[in-house]
Amino acid sequence: MPPPNAARRRVLATAATELVVAQGLHGLTHRSVDRQAGVPTGTTSNYFPSRDALLVAVAEQLVERHHEDMHSQTEQSRAGRRRRGTLAEAVDLIAGSLFHAATAERDRYLALFELQGELRRRPELADTLGALVARAARDTAAYHREYELPIPPAAVPTLQALYGGALLALLSVPPDRVTRDAAGAYAAAMIHGVRA
Repeated sequence: MPPPNAARRRVLATAATELVVAQGLHGLTHRSVDRQAGVPTGTTSNYFPSRDALLVAVAEQLVERHHEDMHSQTEQSRAGRRRRGTLAEAVDLIAGSLFHAATAERDRYLALFELQGELRRRPELADTLGALVARAARDTAAYHREYELPIPPAAVPTLQALYGGALLALLSVPPDRVTRDAAGAYAAAMIHGVRA
């Protein structure tokens, strides 16, 4: 049973995430997390007894950071507005999110795709990954309701799948070729597609 120190657990999860973003999954070991976090050797294994537990912690933190980014961008877009969101605003929000993810946070999202590939090769982690995807769908639907965006809740899982595909496409080209226009084209196709 891991020690009940939530703050320490989060520091270790953050260190593990930083390692995956900087070095890929090959750099993720208990000892490397101990060094990254500046804690005594063996601390990480007390909180995360297996590499699978470390992978889950990194996945959870990457998904959490994605939703923090989305919330921040949505807040900025809706600042001072009291009216219902429009389709154009929904397209703009998703385009902004895609562009930000594929440029400013490129390494983080490359790490997320690498991690997803690893999780899919480990059947014992499928339930955990499924729970993260389900939680992401609930959070996304809640954002849409809160900001009154014209996207039906039933469309959210499809929108998530399309977002992942569009982001992977943007991450697959050199960074200097990622444009806001390309992100906007994907976002428009996604929004109009799920509403159809």
